[in-house]
Amino acid sequence: MSRFPVFVPDQTDLAILNALQDDLPIVTRPWEVIAARLGISEAVLLERLDRLSREKIVRGISPIIESRSLGITAATLIALPVPEEKIREVAEIISGYPEVSHNFRRDNRFSLWFTLSAKDAAALQKVLDEILERTGFSRDDILDLPTVQKIKIDVRFPLTRVRNGGFHGSA
Repeated sequence: MSRFPVFVPDQTDLAILNALQDDLPIVTRPWEVIAARLGISEAVLLERLDRLSREKIVRGISPIIESRSLGITAATLIALPVPEEKIREVAEIISGYPEVSHNFRRDNRFSLWFTLSAKDAAALQKVLDEILERTGFSRDDILDLPTVQKIKIDVRFPLTRVRNGGFHGSA
């Protein structure tokens, strides 16, 4: 038996989680529109979203942008072997580039990873070369894992109640 209380979402929570996986309306008050679809008030929706966030069920809500339609045709995932004492310094340099969507730390020889996107391969290589120069790494030091083909960009998990009080995705 767990020493920690387990959060058990109810049917309204599950409906909210399902709704968050759909396209959010591009309107002044998207939460009001979603709440109306669910048959609840905007205040109730926002309170439940706050609780789902506190319970770490929802980590964040963000757009998924189709980069090719914006003229961004090259992307790669880069891993650097950054010594522990330089992680913050190197991450700050990398985070300063608008072509970098995010970076993250891993407990591995390759301790700092980041995604890099640009309008084409030449522009991407130019930014990467500048990052490597500023951080003191060479091409031989890094893992460069370019995007070859986008396989899947839309994953949804329909949620249902189960008898044991938890929840799971259904097919």
